[in-house]
This record gives sequence, structure tokens and C-alpha cells, in this order.
Amino acid sequence: MNLFYHFLFFVLLFNSAFSESSVGVGHSLMVEAPLEYRIGFKVGGFLLENDQTVPKYRVALSIEAIDSKFACSLLVFLGDVKVWDSGHYSKFYVTGKCLLEFSMDGDLRLKGPNGTVGWKTGTSGQGVKNLQILRTGNLVLVDELNNVKWQSFNFPTDVMLRGQQLDVATRLTSRRSNSTLFYSFEIENNKVSLYVNSGNLRYSYWNFQPTMSRSITYIKLSSKGLLLFDVKYKKIAQIPSQSNQPLKFLALKNETGNFGLYFYSQEKGKFEASFQALNKTCDLPNSCKPYGICTFSNTCSCIQILTNDKKGSTSSDCSEGYSGGFCSGDKAEMLEIDNVSSVLKGVPETVNISREACSSLCLRDCKCAAALYFRNASVDGAECYLYRLVLGLKQVNKGTGFSYMVKVRKGIGRNRETRDVKRWIFVVVGVFDGFIVMILVGGFGYWLFKRRRDGLHS
Repeated sequence: MNLFYHFLFFVLLFNSAFSESSVGVGHSLMVEAPLEYRIGFKVGGFLLENDQTVPKYRVALSIEAIDSKFACSLLVFLGDVKVWDSGHYSKFYVTGKCLLEFSMDGDLRLKGPNGTVGWKTGTSGQGVKNLQILRTGNLVLVDELNNVKWQSFNFPTDVMLRGQQLDVATRLTSRRSNSTLFYSFEIENNKVSLYVNSGNLRYSYWNFQPTMSRSITYIKLSSKGLLLFDVKYKKIAQIPSQSNQPLKFLALKNETGNFGLYFYSQEKGKFEASFQALNKTCDLPNSCKPYGICTFSNTCSCIQILTNDKKGSTSSDCSEGYSGGFCSGDKAEMLEIDNVSSVLKGVPETVNISREACSSLCLRDCKCAAALYFRNASVDGAECYLYRLVLGLKQVNKGTGFSYMVKVRKGIGRNRETRDVKRWIFVVVGVFDGFIVMILVGGFGYWLFKRRRDGLHS
């Protein structure tokens, strides 16, 4: 979700003051892309808007420059926030022109210059007569009796609007990009959860559960919070808003994977969060790149290792130097980093196990990339978690019992014992934080010295 989707709609084939909340069959709207690709290019035309006070819902046809191509989509905005996108899951790329066509048989379609259909509602022959934007922000196709034949609420993207209902087993997802990672907000039988997804891998990093393990049938966003209901339509839990202003939407942030509840501030003229699931940088799964650790100072430090062919790495890619090819016969060993944990949950767990046995479990699994060992001194127990993705690492306090083990090629580090490499890794992780502390202490000392000197001269 992009809270500040700065759009430039200067190709407008309808009246610029167009304010209808409904159009009938037979209407069409076309926008054009430039001949050459331009980074950041956005162009489009408004089709509908409702009659409520600011911020209003508006419907637009858009062409946007994405991944060296031009993508065409039908959009719904609330003020300057994009709350629905026909191309959220599958982009329709065009050259030259894109046409939004509302056919006489009741189908709404996006077509390219050669007549190729890139998206459609599939409502032909169902008696559809009008396209409407409701006061809830729901874009609907209705027949003569105002019966809804298609609605955008049935195709959630990364935003849930107030009044919208999502059933169990549905989800919001972040917008896909060149990265293989994407985030999802999912409604499950006994909780709502945030997940990071990478290919077939899926790890949780936040969840909210009703008390007494009560089952969820659907959720709904009200003006005061996110409500969870059971099969008898009874409210069983609520994530409350922390503002007195009525909520407008729930959004999953594409950049961070965080989700929040948002209201519109009339005073500031913009949307603000009244609740966020995660409020600390290091609790976000992508606070650092893979093989990076989020430190106490909210900065990232790579897990760097000395290899036989290089002395450390100056690349911004923390994963450089890790083969990951342990299914192809590479021999491996586990390098351990104390006082580091992972925000990723929902991974295979083994209890009452030794550190050595936990390490061996990962070594025997060619797809395992790392293991997290947790020694719980309060109950004299131990837990072992295996990961296929090295992500979401964060520094934790000494004595908390966490130890993170990363799989690397066997014999890493020239003429070094494993424990020496372990110590070297720990220093690399902590050196930046130590540098920050030295700067602060040195600066404070200089300030005291200068103040005392100025006092003597006065």
C-alpha cells in the first residue's frame, strides 16, 4: 500500500469536473503511453467519483511505468491513497494505448491497442446496466434492479476499507515487485497473522488471537477498530483504534510488511495511523537484507566471514560469500552467533535438544540455511528452529539464551578454528554499535571540556 501515490492524471477524455457516481453500458475511456519508456511515468483519466465530503472515492484508468514496461489498470482512490487495483496480482502490460470498455452486454474490460483483453469482470450476459462507486469505496456492477453482479470487495488487494468483510482463509497481499519476497495479512481459524513469503517458503512474524482459542469466521473493519466474529456473527475480539477519529481503512505496507489502521486527519489533511502491528524497526522482517542483523541502534550489520579467496566483503549485499548450494554436494558447517534471534516464526521446532543436536539437524537437511537455538533457563528446556531463509535477524540482550547458527561451506576461513571465526563474526556484528557509542561518549566529553574551558576564560 502506497500512502502517497502521487498520480498525474492529465489525459482526461471526460469532463475534468466529472462527478458522476455511476455510468452505464457503452461508455469507454482511453489513456496513452509515450513511445519511449520513462521512469516514474504515470498518466490516466478519472471515470467516477462519489458525492461524499473530502476525502472522496474516485475511480480512474491508469498507465504506469513499471519494470521497463507500461502497465494499465483500473484503480480506486480514497483521496490520494490507492485502495484497489485491478492489476494488483497480474499486470496488464500495453504499448501505446489502453482502453477501458464497458460493453453493451455488461462486461467491463481493459484492452490493448491490438484488441487484446488484459482484464475483465466476466459479467457479460448477466443483465449488468451500470458501474457504480459506493460510499463505502466498493466498485460494483449492478443490473436494472440494483442487484450486485460484481464487486471489487470480492477481490481484496493490500487495503481493507471500513465496512468491508473478509472471510476466514482470505488474505491481503503486498504488491509484487522484482523481489521474490512479498507479505500477506491472513485470516485463519484462530488468529489473524502477518507472513513473509518467498517462493514456497512462508514464515509468520506477527499474530493476534482471540482469547480461549475461539474460532474466527470473518473480520470486519468498523470506525473504532478491526472486529473478529465467530460463526454465530458474534464479536469475539477486537483490535481497537488508538484515536477518537473514525477509521477509514486497514492497510498492509508494501515496503515494510507492517499493517496498520488509518484515519483521516482533517486538521493535517492526510491519513495517519491509529494502530500499527509492529512499532520497532528490528521487529520487521525486512529491517535488514538477508544475512544482515538489525542492531540495538536500529542499524544493519552483515554477518561477514573470511573465506579462502577473499578477506571480508565490502559489498552491500550481506549474502555474498554464502553458497546456499548444500543440496549439490557441498560440505558444510555451522557458524554460531550468540545473542541473535529471528523475528520469523512458524518454523519446524524440536524441544529438549542440545545445541550440538540442533546444529546437526540443520547440517543433515540440505535445504536448511540456519538454525535458532533457545535455551530457556527458567524451565530448564531448549528449543531448536530450522530456517530455509536467513532473514529477520535482530540483536538481543546477553543472557536471553538465543544463539543463531548459519550454515556455510566447510573449512571457511583460512587457518582459523571455528571458534575463532565465531568470535570474529560477533565482533563484526557489534563493531558498528560500539563505534556509535564511542562517538557519543567522545562528543559528550568534548562538550564538557569546552564548557569548562569557556568558564575559566570568562
